[in-house]
Amino acid sequence: MFDQLGAADSVLRLADRDLPEPGAGEVRLRVAVSGVNPTDWKARTGLYGGETVESVPNQDGAGVIDALGADVEGVAVGDRVWVTLAAYQRPLSGTAQEYTVVPVQRVFPLADDASFDLGASIGIPAITAHRALTVAEGGPTRLSPGALEGKVILVAGGAGAVGHAAVQLARWAGATVIATTSPTKTGYAETAGAHHVVNYRDEDAAEQIRGLAPEGVDLIVEVAAGANNALDLAVLRPRGTIAIYANDGNQPFELDVRANMGLNARYQFVLLYSVGWEILTAAAEDINAAIAAGALPVGEDAGLPLIRYSLGQTVDAHQAVESGATGKVLIQVADL
Repeated sequence: MFDQLGAADSVLRLADRDLPEPGAGEVRLRVAVSGVNPTDWKARTGLYGGETVESVPNQDGAGVIDALGADVEGVAVGDRVWVTLAAYQRPLSGTAQEYTVVPVQRVFPLADDASFDLGASIGIPAITAHRALTVAEGGPTRLSPGALEGKVILVAGGAGAVGHAAVQLARWAGATVIATTSPTKTGYAETAGAHHVVNYRDEDAAEQIRGLAPEGVDLIVEVAAGANNALDLAVLRPRGTIAIYANDGNQPFELDVRANMGLNARYQFVLLYSVGWEILTAAAEDINAAIAAGALPVGEDAGLPLIRYSLGQTVDAHQAVESGATGKVLIQVADL
């Protein structure tokens, strides 16, 4: 936990807390695996601002429901579940601890044949990917086999956790998927299921993508809006959509009004904290359908290596994500 903002090795510490009791509409979760996302270290360093309060890090995780509060329906003690946004407006409910209490709407069923590793890996990355894939004008608001049939999707940063989920979900939904990566990460996006992978550093990257999609791509899942702005406009089809969930590299993002108007381009920024639980719940249902179909695996064989730490190594886990580790960083909290 931490009670001041700063570097992981300066503010994170192990601490004993009393076993929390769930209130009305809440469940207590015994955490098996906690997932670490960039949003977790950004919150811990104060990048989002706000007051410093006693907090437990990490929004995503998976485990077993251990206790129910009053007025809880639809779940039972012993259910395997995954959780997302555990600490949103609840700073002591982060998943980097043995037990956490969250509102029941934040937990979703985890199939018996799905690992806790998978459950802790989906959360923010997969829901972000789902949202990015469902914001195009005239496009589907839900994903299922065939929902993106005939569409060409460009996934920037196809080797990252969100990019990995976007590749898998888009392919499951029937799209033709093009991913961009650095040359050392091409294999990850290919293994995830991208039909084509382009090195975004190539001078002719736009020409390569246009060769694969002569009429332009329908939708871009964008991780580096500033750095990729020119490339995106060069490959987007008229009335196409750019869904922006990050600006890796922090390069300035400046809109070329003439170029965007000529394309009738549509931009959608994606941040899960304010998107609303109706949308989050619908995304989780689609994600569980993809899991049931075997379409959303994680691990080295699926193009997303798992990097594992113990609860006592939470500092190292946060430092790994902050330094840009390739793969999904997980904290093994308990063997359940």
